[in-house]
Amino acid sequence: MNYWLIKSEPDVFSLDDLKKSPKQTHCWDGVRNYQARNFMRDGMAVGDLCFFYYSNAKPPGIAGIAKVSSEPYPDPTQFDGRSDYFDPDSKQDNPRWVLRDMSYVRHLKRFIPLDELKATPALAELLILRKGNRLSITPVEKRHWEAVLKLEQ
Repeated sequence: MNYWLIKSEPDVFSLDDLKKSPKQTHCWDGVRNYQARNFMRDGMAVGDLCFFYYSNAKPPGIAGIAKVSSEPYPDPTQFDGRSDYFDPDSKQDNPRWVLRDMSYVRHLKRFIPLDELKATPALAELLILRKGNRLSITPVEKRHWEAVLKLEQ
């Protein structure tokens, strides 16, 4: 099993929105960074766990856990000219962008803000904490996963 951190803005799509979705599952669409896409397409596997991270929030931080619940498939928003995620260069027969379905697992026992993550020595190498890292999907090492879970106690 692999571990991931997926980012969303809480006013766009929150962990509560995921929980309220039919079957507590929703597609993770709109990824438009090649490295994040590659993580989603090639690195993730059904059953992998993800920290659900709120970016562009006050404060930003980890709210809960989701699970990868589908294989990758073409993101339909890339073909929708009305979508913010439309890509005129992506073709139906060779789609550029993929998505996966994510399922709600649980809220953390408490929200863990970014400042606390930064102040935790065991998380010093967590990718989300690296200066300039703005990827919406990043891998999380097992030792970092376990360190974050200890913080929720």
